[in-house]
Amino acid sequence: MATTHEIKVERREDEGKGASRRLRRAGKIPAIVYGGDLKPVNIQLDHEPVWLASQNEWFYSSILDLSLGGDVQKVLLRDMQRHPYKQLIMHLDFQRVTEGETLRTAVPLHFIGEDTSPAGKSAEVVVTHELNEVVVECLPQDLPEHIEVDLSALELGTTVHLSDLKLPSGVEIPELKLGKEHDVAVVVARHGRVETESSEDGAVGEGGAADEEK
Repeated sequence: MATTHEIKVERREDEGKGASRRLRRAGKIPAIVYGGDLKPVNIQLDHEPVWLASQNEWFYSSILDLSLGGDVQKVLLRDMQRHPYKQLIMHLDFQRVTEGETLRTAVPLHFIGEDTSPAGKSAEVVVTHELNEVVVECLPQDLPEHIEVDLSALELGTTVHLSDLKLPSGVEIPELKLGKEHDVAVVVARHGRVETESSEDGAVGEGGAADEEK
């Protein structure tokens, strides 16, 4: 079951860059809600609570309850514009979620058991996370906040692919429907010394060649 989080919003009447600048100076964030059977609506949010919420992973991958005077609409965050150097959110885009309608969104991956795995306990093995999130399709009520990837049995030479992920009921990875070539690696356990030894051999070889020329 997906977890939802409530965020209070207000309707925004003024539009344009000037109005948005005034909102930001007043500690507000201009935003828009679109999708579903309703028209797009301009809204505004208090910056401080939204900034705090944006420090959490769920803000980007969970269904949010936007509450406008008691009227609650379920949405997903689709875009966030940040100031280039200030801790300031400039604009937000939310898409309405319709019950019973399949949605597609990115969900973060949580890796567990790596430290206790054979690969994780070996100093000679490098474990690489090729992906940190995956795009899934599901109904709103089935949307997980994250997907766990159990690496407790990971060994040298092992590759965990998309098809190896254990998905919650009702959740699919659309990429896998496109063919085997789209079953990309999620985690790879390689021998960490191979590249180093190759580099050292190359350096010796180059040095030897230089000495011969002298």
